[in-house]
Amino acid sequence: MTAPTPYRLRRDSRNKVIAGVCAGIARRYGLSRNGLRLAFVVSCVLPGPQFIAYLVLWLVMPSD
Repeated sequence: MTAPTPYRLRRDSRNKVIAGVCAGIARRYGLSRNGLRLAFVVSCVLPGPQFIAYLVLWLVMPSD
């Protein structure tokens, strides 16, 4: 028996809200899509490059 292959890191085009970045990361690591989205929104009140990281991932991650 072979082990199931893990999902590759790709934007999720079926469950996207903006670009599918959070949904793709959640699918890859087995996390809740809405939980990861909430964590991203909450992290935006903290100083840091969250929006820039999201935009870079949007451009770099291929769509499925």
